[in-house]
Amino acid sequence: MEVNEKCDVYSFGVVTLELIMGRHPGDLLSSLSSASLLPSSSSALPAHQMPMEDILDQRISPPTYQEAGEVVSLVQIAFACLNSSPPSRPTMKQVSQHLSTQRLHLSKSVHMITCGELLAPDGFTTRG
Repeated sequence: MEVNEKCDVYSFGVVTLELIMGRHPGDLLSSLSSASLLPSSSSALPAHQMPMEDILDQRISPPTYQEAGEVVSLVQIAFACLNSSPPSRPTMKQVSQHLSTQRLHLSKSVHMITCGELLAPDGFTTRG
């Protein structure tokens, strides 16, 4: 494994998901990378089909509509940082710019958004 700035980006993605989920995202990460079934999912859906709201920390109130766009944007950034191909990960500068400028306006509610949609390449893309 080559240690470089892309390792820090990966770590940022892990910590961001941990904050959003309220627990370490290990099961989610392995499920997303292997497209296997989530053992903790009561609906037994593949991880890509899992509603995003299922990964939110259930101990806190669900986000308001206004907050939901920011939460979805954070999850999208975290997934981009966790790309299995280090060259495809954004730089921390790109992440910082995205965090300070992007605010998603959701066309559907959080319970209708799947994790797979947030992994789509037309979401948070890297340049440079």
